[in-house]
Amino acid sequence: MASSYGSLVKEAIVLLDKFSTGRQCLDDFIEDASKALQNMDAQDKKFMLDVVSGCIEHKRLLDIVINVFYGQNGKCLSRGERSQFVIICYFATFVLDDIGLQCFSNIVKSLDIKKMHTFLNFFFTNLTTWIQEEWNNIYDAAYVEKHWIGPLLRWRPEIDILIDQLAVKISEGSQVKKAPIKTTEPQEFPLTKPKLRPLPVLELIPQQEKSKPVPNSTYRAPKEMQMIEEIKQKNHQKAEELLYEANVKQFRCVNPQKSEHTKQVVSKIKEDLDSKLKFSSFHCSGAPSRNKTSNWPIKLNSAAILRQGALYDRQVEEELQRMERLIKGAREPSSFLQWQKEMREKDLQEELAKIERRRLEGRISYEEAAMARTRIMEHNQRTAQLKKEETAELMRRYAEKRLQEEKEMRDLVLQVAEGHKSSKMAKEKLQKFKQTIVKEVSVQRRELLRQALEEAQAELSRKFEIIREIRTIESLPHFRVKNFDDTETAGHELLGEMSLAELKERLALLKEVQQTEQLEKREHILEVRQNKKQLLLEQMDTIDLHRRALAQAVAIRKEERKARLGFRQTVTQDETLSALQKKLEEKQQERQRLKHTESNKAKTCEQAAVHTNTGTHNKKSLKKKSWEELELSLEHHIQKDAPYAVSQRETLKT
Repeated sequence: MASSYGSLVKEAIVLLDKFSTGRQCLDDFIEDASKALQNMDAQDKKFMLDVVSGCIEHKRLLDIVINVFYGQNGKCLSRGERSQFVIICYFATFVLDDIGLQCFSNIVKSLDIKKMHTFLNFFFTNLTTWIQEEWNNIYDAAYVEKHWIGPLLRWRPEIDILIDQLAVKISEGSQVKKAPIKTTEPQEFPLTKPKLRPLPVLELIPQQEKSKPVPNSTYRAPKEMQMIEEIKQKNHQKAEELLYEANVKQFRCVNPQKSEHTKQVVSKIKEDLDSKLKFSSFHCSGAPSRNKTSNWPIKLNSAAILRQGALYDRQVEEELQRMERLIKGAREPSSFLQWQKEMREKDLQEELAKIERRRLEGRISYEEAAMARTRIMEHNQRTAQLKKEETAELMRRYAEKRLQEEKEMRDLVLQVAEGHKSSKMAKEKLQKFKQTIVKEVSVQRRELLRQALEEAQAELSRKFEIIREIRTIESLPHFRVKNFDDTETAGHELLGEMSLAELKERLALLKEVQQTEQLEKREHILEVRQNKKQLLLEQMDTIDLHRRALAQAVAIRKEERKARLGFRQTVTQDETLSALQKKLEEKQQERQRLKHTESNKAKTCEQAAVHTNTGTHNKKSLKKKSWEELELSLEHHIQKDAPYAVSQRETLKT
């Protein structure tokens, strides 16, 4: 089989090119490939499928090496040759101990020698540097060192020999020149020379148009698939948002009547919560009152005080202008305001009647939907039971098929393991010979390192001696004597030149002038603040006066509003509302009858199931629980919307 490894690897390269990671499953691809290779020998077919599946499974590790290799040598390589480098990297990393060096060298020599030489040289030179670091980021460092890096380093001397052989072949191929071939020299026959014929007129050969190059788009995946996927994701997201809004806003105008079971569950939950909150009731002092009137004064800043003072002044001016207009004969708009209030109350009563009508219609539609939902659930339960039986039968058949395939794979693995034992003995002998060579080389290396270390120490001691002498010279003291007179000038003959003493005196005078200026500024700022404070106090007095007047006006308005609310009548129900109320009661009675019949059916089924099979009882209890959970969720959504509707009615009434 070793002689046919080269042809099998080429077929595996073609098979690996057909696989696309994003669109196919590995198991489906292997099954299709095994069907296509039915005419091949079983051992050869297994070898090819193992190589392809191994390359796909370890794709993440192999892509790290191949991507960097193409980044460095991509100019002289084509993308169509990527699969052969992937398979050679897989053989060197995972299968080299199993197939042996001879088979590996035959496979490498069956491919392009120059490209294989560059790839093997790149792979084994960078193995212990960045390749090992990238593999450690994916898997555990100890596992990578033990199973992959260690075996590759053991094979390194043999691989170096193989690389040298490939380099020799490449150099021989470039130096070979064709030898001159001796050719026969024909001799002319002694014949009479024929007459020269006139040359025919040359016909112009039409030049062919240059063929268009193959567009780059043929080697790329189509953009339409990516656009379709993006559209699918957007549509899926929109559907989820619409479903969420429908679940939140369903039955907004309906407050369905709760069943007895839900009322019991809600009361139990409330009692549990109240009991948990009574753990420190003997220490509490009662809940604070909600209707508090906070009469605490609000501290205003200067801007707010001035703003309110200006507002009140403007209101006083407007009131005086209104009084002047009334004195001159203007009309008071009180009659129009009274008519406006009456019309608003009338509109409010009509709006309340519409709201009540909508609520009753929503309740009726809810009852009808609940009855239709019970019928649909019964139909779905029957279809689901049939589907479960069919899926159980299919799963049983699939499990039997998988067990048979696993048995066949175990038999094949045992046969392959027996063939590897003989090759391991030869590997051990070769390894011992290599160890002896390595020991001899290490002894020579130690001797050379010792000599180099002695020379370096002697050079270092000489440098230390020179540095010590330089530091002793630098540590000697240097004495410098210099006299300075602060009353003399420097002698540069400048216009504003002065001595140090004169400079100090002038700076002191400047400091005194600055201090006097700062004192004047402080006095001016204090005076401005005092004036501003007096103005704010005057404004506060006017604000308090206006607030008292506004409080009295608000109290008078509240009393008038209470007197008006006492005479307001409740909303009268018309004939349509009474008819809708009757229809709602009829629907509720019909739904109660359906529930009663369903409960009777469930009881009879449970009694029959106790005698026949206990498993069906568990399924019915689960269905009942799911129905109760559905009712609780609906109740929760409706209770969320109900306070909003009540608050709207209260605002309309007020």
